[in-house]
Amino acid sequence: MKKKYLLFLLLLSFPLYTWADKSLDSLLNVLDLTIREHETYVVQRELRIRHLKELTHGIEANSVEHYNLNSQIYKEYKAFICDSAIHYLNENIRIAERLHDIDRKIESQLQLSLLLSSTGMYTESIDVLESVGRQKVVSRLIADYYTCFDHVYGELSVYTQDKTLSGHYWSISQAYRDSLYAILPPESEEYLMMREALLRDQHQYEEALKVNDLRLAETEVNTPQYALVTYHRSLIYKYNNDNLGEKQNLCLSAISDIRSAIKDHASLWMLAQLLYEDGDMERAYQYMRFSWNATKFYNARLRSWQSADVLSLIDKTYQAMIEKQNGRLQQYLLLITTLLVLLIVALGYIYRQMKKLADARNHLQQANEQLNGLNEELRQMNSCLSSTNIELSESNQIKEEYIARFIKLCSTYINRLDAYRRMVNKKVSAGQIAELLKITRSQDALDEELEELYANFDTAFLHLFPDFVKKFNDLLQDNERIVLKKDELLNTELRIFALIRLGIEDSSQIAEFLRYSVNTIYNYRAKVKNKTRGSREDFEDLVRKIR
Repeated sequence: MKKKYLLFLLLLSFPLYTWADKSLDSLLNVLDLTIREHETYVVQRELRIRHLKELTHGIEANSVEHYNLNSQIYKEYKAFICDSAIHYLNENIRIAERLHDIDRKIESQLQLSLLLSSTGMYTESIDVLESVGRQKVVSRLIADYYTCFDHVYGELSVYTQDKTLSGHYWSISQAYRDSLYAILPPESEEYLMMREALLRDQHQYEEALKVNDLRLAETEVNTPQYALVTYHRSLIYKYNNDNLGEKQNLCLSAISDIRSAIKDHASLWMLAQLLYEDGDMERAYQYMRFSWNATKFYNARLRSWQSADVLSLIDKTYQAMIEKQNGRLQQYLLLITTLLVLLIVALGYIYRQMKKLADARNHLQQANEQLNGLNEELRQMNSCLSSTNIELSESNQIKEEYIARFIKLCSTYINRLDAYRRMVNKKVSAGQIAELLKITRSQDALDEELEELYANFDTAFLHLFPDFVKKFNDLLQDNERIVLKKDELLNTELRIFALIRLGIEDSSQIAEFLRYSVNTIYNYRAKVKNKTRGSREDFEDLVRKIR
């Protein structure tokens, strides 16, 4: 039942993926979104802290009530700002001394010792512990007392450079851990956590996972405890060489850390290191920078020391990748310049063709004048030629209209290409590569250019055939007439038959212009033909005759 409840909570908490499809990509996407929204969670914690501080204003300074409020403030600061957490624990020690409350003083000293050892201040942590007399520790605090000794000497055994001292520290830690085993209830979280660590160290990974399952079932998502349990779970997968399981649980732990506004990010920078090793450089860099900023905010020297080397390595590799991308951008600039030159050459060619077209039109006009002087016997031929001239004149008018618009568009695109070149050059020079990558990945510019192209086409076509829509609808059944939306000149169906009216009948050419598949164009043509008043076979011929 508890596992089903946990599944329900996970589905609510992570709306962007389902637990059944807990792929790494899905989790990374959730993590990316959570990082973007991290300020929201920080504000929530700051509001809680501000409220607790306001409650202390009307309370006697040296009182149990003030002590209890300070304890709540300490818990909020514990994984948020290390210095502030230490300050409020010291305040509580002073309050307990003034109240002559030895139990509360020892309670705060033990909390302070554990916090100091967790942030790398081992000497200070031991000094605080040595100031606590074992005989003065009441039974409810004995487990905390042993935990402090176990933690500080366990940390020293890992991080000391002296191998002899490391073994000595480890034996002290184990002695206190044995004492904890003797007094902790087997069903308690502290006991299960130690049991899991022991099984993990003994390479009994399946059993360790079962213990972790018990802890996970009792933990609520998006809490510091959930972040800790999933972090411990990632260690089991790590030592069992399950890289995917390790990264998935580090993702879950990091998400809960950020949503709990925890600034002590062990999970995130460890995940960044794994992504770096997998070649996901951009994510690794972003995660490491975010984790480093949170670590500086938290102000604990241990985390800074642990993550500094990883950050330095990732940063150097990322900078090398950026330099490589800069080289590619310069190549793109060269390519754009080349295309600009080719466009200018194309404009020159079009201009020459327009001159030839003008000459041809002049010759045609002269021929028409000569034909007017022919005798009565050639009137029938003149009638046919006149009809031909009308069609040719219409063709010339179409060409003039679209060539004029093409020249205008070419000029516009030259200006835009030049502006884009200057913008790219400026951002490359300013080192704004991330922003430039974001711009070049966007599809919005292409969509805007296509909308402008189709708007120009529609305007030019309706300038030539202003009654086209009405006459086209006259060819259709009354209940199948095409109704355009507001501010719409032509829609896709009308553009297809507009192109046919202009003499472009090949579906592949139409598809290329309208950016559809050939099958889609064929379906559009067939669909409209089914709506005609008359014969389907004659429909396109009637469209070509629209004036």
